[in-house]
Amino acid sequence: MEYTRLIPRFLKYVQQNTRSNELSDTIPTTKNQVAFLQNLRQELESLGLSQVKYHDNNAYLTATLPSNLDYEVPTIGFLAHVDTADFNAEGVNPQIVHQYDGKSAINLDAHGKYVLDPAVFPNLKNYQGHDLITTDGSTLLGADDKAGVSEIVTAMEYLIQHPEISHGEIRLGFSPDEETGKGAKNFDVLDFAADFAYTVDGGSKGQLEYETFNAAAARIQITGKNVHPSMAKDVMLNANLVAIELQNLLPAQEVPEKTAGRQGFFLLTDFTGTIDQARLSYIIRDFEREGLEQRKQLLQQVVDQLNNKYGDKVVQAEIFDQYYNMIEVMKNHLDVVQLAEQAMKNLDIVPDEEPVRGGTDGSIISFMGLPTPNLFAGPENMHGRFEYVSQQVMQSAVDVILEIIRLNSKGV
Repeated sequence: MEYTRLIPRFLKYVQQNTRSNELSDTIPTTKNQVAFLQNLRQELESLGLSQVKYHDNNAYLTATLPSNLDYEVPTIGFLAHVDTADFNAEGVNPQIVHQYDGKSAINLDAHGKYVLDPAVFPNLKNYQGHDLITTDGSTLLGADDKAGVSEIVTAMEYLIQHPEISHGEIRLGFSPDEETGKGAKNFDVLDFAADFAYTVDGGSKGQLEYETFNAAAARIQITGKNVHPSMAKDVMLNANLVAIELQNLLPAQEVPEKTAGRQGFFLLTDFTGTIDQARLSYIIRDFEREGLEQRKQLLQQVVDQLNNKYGDKVVQAEIFDQYYNMIEVMKNHLDVVQLAEQAMKNLDIVPDEEPVRGGTDGSIISFMGLPTPNLFAGPENMHGRFEYVSQQVMQSAVDVILEIIRLNSKGV
């Protein structure tokens, strides 16, 4: 099916800066997200959805498409986040590459400084004949997860325009701060009132994710001692060097760029410092809960080792959990997974059910009592200037949403 508003809607969404801010304590973490959600609220109301509400307490936008059946079926929820990752999101200038040949390098900017090259990004070879939406190299695209937002809204628009299509009640939820891990923690499952849900926040076509990492994060502060270099012997303590020493005490091979499959990792995401003070931020990932605990303990042991060497409280670490592997919940709700599997198979899409080396809001929400696996939305190379998405894959994502709804209406 063709969805004429899907791509124009997406292009409009991505040009609105909704970058979240991990260091903010407000809900949501940035005002730009509020502005986007309020605009989206007006759009949902204009489409004819009911119970459209922006929740001031958690910054979620929810809406309902009422059932048109004369019998009961489970209520499905569809969720997507509106924020984008910690990368420049101001002045997003999407570009369209029509009928990509699957082998050529794509110059994102006029000077050829930033290039999407299949030799570097082999996933491009999967998109021969597709129309690709890219960045101009100066920003991310924001398809994570404005592709998902666009696909959910477009599916609802299609159902409203085609009242002859049978469907049960559908609940929509658009969240802030997924990229910071903060948004879903404030989600009100009881108010949402769905029997099960799907986040539309995955990557390439066919992805169906119901096993994720267990995740923790660490914020580390190192206090040095800065004196004039002429007086530094046996007095100066360079916080930058202690920070480097800390990093070097962690397993060098257990980083994202050297791991795959079910291997976990430590990732240094931020490092700022002077001689006087340094700060580091880490994310810690492992598919097994026990493995996550071991990694947290190892980091704490490194911190203790450095404090024993340089003095008490020179290194201070805050280590905290972010989310857990949703398979712990989903193994008891595989019927929700099977419904999505059948929808994809009906559309000749091969489900890709590899464990996701990441997480979604569904990781947190599933533990709140609402089983929520993740469906593909289409983005590739997320969180940076080389992000892109296929228009055809986005259309397939809308097809899957509608097929899940159709099957649910039949009691499948």
